[in-house]
Amino acid sequence: MSNDLIIRPADDADREFIFGLSPRLSEVAGLPWHSEAVMQKMQDDYIAEVLDKPNTTQLTLIAELNNIALGFIHVCSHKDEISNETCGTVPLLAVSPTAQGKGVGQSLIKAAELWAKEQDYRLLHLEVFANNNKALDFYQNQGFKAETLHMIKEI
Repeated sequence: MSNDLIIRPADDADREFIFGLSPRLSEVAGLPWHSEAVMQKMQDDYIAEVLDKPNTTQLTLIAELNNIALGFIHVCSHKDEISNETCGTVPLLAVSPTAQGKGVGQSLIKAAELWAKEQDYRLLHLEVFANNNKALDFYQNQGFKAETLHMIKEI
């Protein structure tokens, strides 16, 4: 990706782009025990919640090139479940299909890390759907390691 990639705070004009990536976020989950409609509603509801309740302990960033949005990340504060310390977390990261593999996600993760450091957080947390192998590989390449595994069984 060109050095002209810009990472900037999201604004109201970015809502359509962010919600436009929501179906992509729900389809990569690969959870056959939840319908596509349930997954899509969960993603849309969560995106609406974070965009509609801005505060100082969260930030949504847009990656763009030549005024074209390519991806977004949302980062916010989180209580670590083991140490109970406040850290950063990345609950949302999405890159448009045409921009994948070009360093956009990596740039967004770096921006999230910078935000977390500015908050004096020691850790950056995230969750990823277990069946999303592409994302798992990406996050591991960014230095993230599995700490716990949440499991479910359809009965």
